[in-house]
Amino acid sequence: MMKEQTRLIRSQAAKSACREHSVPLYLTSSFTFEDAQQGAAIFAGELEANVYSRFSNPNTSEFVRKVCELEGADEGVAFASGMAAVYASFASFLRAGDHVIACRSVFGSSIQLLARFLPRWSVNTTFVDALDPGGWETEIRPQTKMIFLETPSNPGLELVDLDWLGRLKDRYPHIILNVDNCFATPYLQKPLDYGIDIVSHSATKYMDGQGRVLGGVVVGKRELISEVKFFARHTGGAMSPFNAWILSKSLETLPIRMDRHCSNAHAVATMIENHRGVESVRYPFLASHPQHELAKRQMRLGGGVVTFVVKGGLAGAQRFLNSLKMISLTANLGDSRSIATHPASTTHCRLSAEEQQKIGINPGSIRISVGLEDIYDIINDISLALDNV
Repeated sequence: MMKEQTRLIRSQAAKSACREHSVPLYLTSSFTFEDAQQGAAIFAGELEANVYSRFSNPNTSEFVRKVCELEGADEGVAFASGMAAVYASFASFLRAGDHVIACRSVFGSSIQLLARFLPRWSVNTTFVDALDPGGWETEIRPQTKMIFLETPSNPGLELVDLDWLGRLKDRYPHIILNVDNCFATPYLQKPLDYGIDIVSHSATKYMDGQGRVLGGVVVGKRELISEVKFFARHTGGAMSPFNAWILSKSLETLPIRMDRHCSNAHAVATMIENHRGVESVRYPFLASHPQHELAKRQMRLGGGVVTFVVKGGLAGAQRFLNSLKMISLTANLGDSRSIATHPASTTHCRLSAEEQQKIGINPGSIRISVGLEDIYDIINDISLALDNV
């Protein structure tokens, strides 16, 4: 059997009559039928074939197959963005009266979905502490339908023990375990191996890797993904064929890129930890991370994100960011270019100061998505900026 890296490169849509080596773009809204009987059979579910690019397309199908290969999933569905995928992972299963348990350290927009939008349809959420899983089970009710989390979390880099979570599922088999695996990527961590039911990704991040296109994907067990497919088909959050083509080609280099992201991030974290202008630093593969041993058990490497707190609070954070010469200031991550973000005033600005504090964000917090530039240049830019704090 071919190795993972080989499968990522060699798994692609069937060749057309033109015998192309690289998969073409299928920029078509619909697909024709050979005759009326074939069309009827496809719509009746007797034949599997492309009908309409809102449902499926050779480019999106190829992308989804590659993510399923990486995650070890049965099936998957591609979406126009990461948040469209997260929303579908909720809306496909939750009904009025259902209850969700979620880590309070999930991404800010995910919190808004859970705390502001789902209650409109009588779906309520209890937020729990990622670092205190012992309290999760006490929050389970008869109405609890789903547990949702990120590991590592954004931006606090808190981890949840996936093996423990899978064993919790053994006691509550009716609860759907839903993990956002965006930060780790399936190259570094495979939640389905631990008994997780569905996994979502913002493909905009490391799957693209160059900050070009938006995309999302949900993969998992066949019987659950059939519900997500039905939801996606009728709500229209489809990924464009062009974006799918970009993302599928990008996945061919995901392992190589992640190795470099991780080695660069580890070097940056080590430097930052010893800088006089920094109060604290979080990186899963630093020995100082409170869940370092857990990170080594369930992750191949530590990831490409480093989070730290500069001295001087908001003023110190602003001085640091304004002193950077090479690193980009933007709210994205997972790019080949290193990016610095101030979560308190950007990605998590809708949370109150108290809510931010609970997930490890304070006015001096900085998130660095460490890119693929030469490590000397990355460290030099960060170090000189820290000298100005």
